[in-house]
Amino acid sequence: MKRIILFLATIAILTSCAPGSQGNGGELVGVGGTAWAEPTPYGMVLVKRGSFEMGPAKKDSLWGTHQEPRGISIDAFWMDETEITNSKYKQFVFWVRDSIIRERLADPAYGGNEAFKIEEDREGNPVTPHLNWNKAIPWRNPTEDEARAIESVYRTNPITGKRELDAAQMNYRYEVFNHTEAAKRKHRFDVTRRNLNTDIRPNYDEQIMISKDTAFIDDEGRIIRETITRPLQSEFDFLHTYIINIYPDTTAWVNDFDNAYNEPYMRMYFAHAGYNDYPVVGISWEQANAFCVWRTNYLVASFAGRGPVFIEPYRLPTEAEWEYAARAGKNENKYPWEGDAPMAEKGCFYANFKPDKGNYVKDGNLITARVGSYSPNEFGLYDMAGNVSEWTSSAYTETANLHTSDMNPEYQYNAAKEDPYKMKRKIVRGGSWKDVSNFVRADVRMWEYQNEQRSYIGFRCVRSQIGFAKGRK
Repeated sequence: MKRIILFLATIAILTSCAPGSQGNGGELVGVGGTAWAEPTPYGMVLVKRGSFEMGPAKKDSLWGTHQEPRGISIDAFWMDETEITNSKYKQFVFWVRDSIIRERLADPAYGGNEAFKIEEDREGNPVTPHLNWNKAIPWRNPTEDEARAIESVYRTNPITGKRELDAAQMNYRYEVFNHTEAAKRKHRFDVTRRNLNTDIRPNYDEQIMISKDTAFIDDEGRIIRETITRPLQSEFDFLHTYIINIYPDTTAWVNDFDNAYNEPYMRMYFAHAGYNDYPVVGISWEQANAFCVWRTNYLVASFAGRGPVFIEPYRLPTEAEWEYAARAGKNENKYPWEGDAPMAEKGCFYANFKPDKGNYVKDGNLITARVGSYSPNEFGLYDMAGNVSEWTSSAYTETANLHTSDMNPEYQYNAAKEDPYKMKRKIVRGGSWKDVSNFVRADVRMWEYQNEQRSYIGFRCVRSQIGFAKGRK
């Protein structure tokens, strides 16, 4: 009798307490939930979903530009309103620096203590560090071992005698799970689910080969990157490990221009606070991706103690997203502004580029300008033409448009270390301070090798917006 009562009580619970089932008369009503209204990410603007004709807006026989428009649609995303500045990138560099120090403070060889506050001057250089045990204990000077841990990330220039951050040590290790490759049917662990055609018998002896990127630092302190090819074994085969030296190549100012006196930019552009609001340059595609991963992790860490937090990651824009945003979704725009002229009737320039042969300063700037110095486009985005060219996530091939979808198109190729250098090209957009007006067009594509660092290439980040139904913004 007790078993029958318990059974009936269980049935009552299952039939009366299921979410969304009360008072529905047995009809399907669905399961409710709470939608999170995503706040505007700091320094970003929302680019709403839309469609446009991607590719050159007009034919230009002088520059050999062919008009081959292609209709595509783009979902909504957040985009940095300006390019990433030196100031913002320094935050990444100093975070890596402090992480190295924290690890060494936990090493018995350096005293084994992590409770440091590292104070900095206006130039970002550390001043005498102090240790704060808690609010009741006053600051104290570090021990000899603790000071050695902090000093270990700095070097003294043997020529100038200047104490400076050791750029060679600024290595950032991170992992990326390739959700796209892991989701493909050919990579399913259940052999019977790889091909849904029931006329084809599953091949239980088939070996699926994958390529996995990994990296480590050898005994000489060098970053060793390897691409491992092996049979598919587990989900970890889609988890790639990277170690990237994230310090900008300040020598790009010298190496990009032969027989030019650009040493002051090499010394000052990234180091001096006067350039803090200028776009960071000397950043490779690989470094830009590392920044996006760090920025995502930095945001997630701010939710520490609130349980698991899942957000759309920061990333580089796809080529299609970048062009759509730059042209403000308008098919007729070949620049981020209306019309074919790079300046207004009164002679005011719309962007920072090279107006005349040998005359860089006609637009008011010699090299880069402070971000946001010119008016934004209709989407509220600054410097989508000129100032610095910008990395996209898309790999470059002459025929990429033939292989991509017309909905959120993206062509990606993660080149292995052993791949030919030609396969390591990525698309850059927008033109720069050194380019003439034709190359700052929003509908013109260019490319650069993913490990190159140029004095005229920077980047900005995007984040996909959490989707809403039709009619919702």
